[in-house]
Amino acid sequence: MTDELTQEARDRAGNYFRQGYNCAETLFLTFRQYLAPDVEESLVRMATPFGGGLGHAGCICGALSGAIMMLGLKKGRISPQATRDEAYGLSREFQKRFMDEFGATCCRALNKNPFGTPEQGKNCLKIIGNTAKILMAFIQEKGLV
Repeated sequence: MTDELTQEARDRAGNYFRQGYNCAETLFLTFRQYLAPDVEESLVRMATPFGGGLGHAGCICGALSGAIMMLGLKKGRISPQATRDEAYGLSREFQKRFMDEFGATCCRALNKNPFGTPEQGKNCLKIIGNTAKILMAFIQEKGLV
């Protein structure tokens, strides 16, 4: 693992968030470059509804959802006959690391501040940046990048 790449991913994710992308979009845009550069950037739209814990419902964290989406983009299956074991295993393992780092996977548990407040934005920025850092370390460890 290189600290340089993990810091680069963290900074890149923070920059996307500061530009106005939500948490899930940010992870998609950051890791598309590393895991699937051939995928159209415009597909970021599929990540949009995951922000705010699934459309501001406060459920699963959008940064976590975006990270899992990217693992699926790299290791998901494209036919029902293919195995999903590797993708499921990566998802489960990454979710555990996220939980170990943050203590929860639910948006409303991670950030008790109301959506749209400066406090919420600051907290989300930290979560997004650290999720990017964890994901970069994870994909390097797994030989995905």
